[in-house]
Amino acid sequence: MLLAPARASRAGLVLLGLICLGHARLGLAAPRHITPAQLGVIVNSADPLSVSIGSYYAAARHIPARNLIRVRFDGTRDDLPLAQFNRIRAAAQARAGARLQAYALTWARPYRVECMSITTAFAFGFDRRFCASGCQPTLQSPYFNSASAAPYTDLHLRPAMSIAALDLDSARSLIDRGVAADGSQPHGTAYLAVGDDPARSVRSVEYYRIGSDVRRGVDIQIVRGTTVHDRNDVMFYFIGALAVPDLTSNRFLPGAMADHLTSFGGMLTDSTGQMSSLRWLEAGATGSYGTVVEPCNLLGKFPNVGLAMSHYLAGETLIEAYWKSVAMPGQGLFIGEPLAAPFRRSE
Repeated sequence: MLLAPARASRAGLVLLGLICLGHARLGLAAPRHITPAQLGVIVNSADPLSVSIGSYYAAARHIPARNLIRVRFDGTRDDLPLAQFNRIRAAAQARAGARLQAYALTWARPYRVECMSITTAFAFGFDRRFCASGCQPTLQSPYFNSASAAPYTDLHLRPAMSIAALDLDSARSLIDRGVAADGSQPHGTAYLAVGDDPARSVRSVEYYRIGSDVRRGVDIQIVRGTTVHDRNDVMFYFIGALAVPDLTSNRFLPGAMADHLTSFGGMLTDSTGQMSSLRWLEAGATGSYGTVVEPCNLLGKFPNVGLAMSHYLAGETLIEAYWKSVAMPGQGLFIGEPLAAPFRRSE
């Protein structure tokens, strides 16, 4: 399905106006971030792959055993029924108490709960205000461009990210990249592609508003065309396209963030005609994003590239930087290794 033309909105104008504010709001204080002790790992006991991913991740990140939250549901569905989801989330919330600030999910399916992505549904609880019928804005996230390092304590929400993979080897590779990224201070490039699809290239207006803090932290190349290929230093890669060719010709640095603006990238396992966001992780990226139902191309429903890079370069984790870059995340799925922090300095 093609995206409908973007419509100007008050929320959209506010979003554009905030592009350059992310780093300034962080101030000069030492980076603060979500830690392994604050991350709940939710495992589907009915899915052997989920169990294996959860076990490997907990060991790799030294996550306390009490942070593993075991639930049970049918992992062969794309859509988790609402009544079942509500029971599962309530159990997870009870286990999390007040100590956990975020969730890692350990599966690729299911990826939505009715009209919401499963990551946003876990973060806020199911709420139809995060959904939309047609090309309409949705409820905004209070975590958007936030300076908070403790979202549950400060805002009573737990951002969630799915360690999404179709096999254990892929999950292990993803997790290992995230761990290897920590504090690596990579000298990579941000490739910001302006494709030949006007409806999906609406984020290109953001490329020229990126603040000096980002430009000091990473090389930026604005690329015109449908693909970036044969590059060996990809740290960020943002594009608008139905599908992105030549992904495997590139070398993604550990911790790399990459996504493509299109309608159904978040349909991880059953998207037809549009590339699944899983392809980014399989090609070597450490984090990605895609929408699970038709969002239209409202900018607030997709990562703001300037904010995503600003928060990440300031030393925040992948889950924090990605979540803080999306104003209206109700229809969007966050996938990757949540705790990757390539730009964190010694504290």
